[in-house]
Amino acid sequence: MLSDGQNLAERAKQIKKIEHDGDTITHNIIKKLDQTFITPIDREDIHQLASAIDDVLDLVEAVADRIVIFKIQKSTPAAQKMAEILEKSTEEIAKGIAALENMSSEIIDKYCVEVDRLENEADRANRDAIAGLFENEKNPIEVIKWKEIYEFLEDATDCCEDVADILESVVLKHT
Repeated sequence: MLSDGQNLAERAKQIKKIEHDGDTITHNIIKKLDQTFITPIDREDIHQLASAIDDVLDLVEAVADRIVIFKIQKSTPAAQKMAEILEKSTEEIAKGIAALENMSSEIIDKYCVEVDRLENEADRANRDAIAGLFENEKNPIEVIKWKEIYEFLEDATDCCEDVADILESVVLKHT
């Protein structure tokens, strides 16, 4: 959505559908937890993991909404960079979750360390982006719009780190 600025409203609708699908999956996971006597990992860990992933989706949707609400026509290089970092973080999370099946602490730790590194990179990118806004943007309304978008992107990477922390905790309990 941030890469080319085309069909923003349509892309925001697609993101909203994905977020809604994620809400449905989260609800189904919690419902199944209530109906299952024995779970492969602790119930509270499954619940935390599902909720933390849902938080990432909620923030991605919040970014998409703001892009449409604020009538953003063209992205900034900083927003594109932050979106790329977020995308990489979610890819690492997906790999870490897939690795839960084997409960390999080495493999999962590798993905979690990468998510932590990416979150630090997002922090730096956010600080640089906001500094650039205040230094270069003369329109205060644009500053407000982009500052909010940057912060939501960074918050989403923070939530990715929360997912990674939960993954690490699960592995520690089972090794």
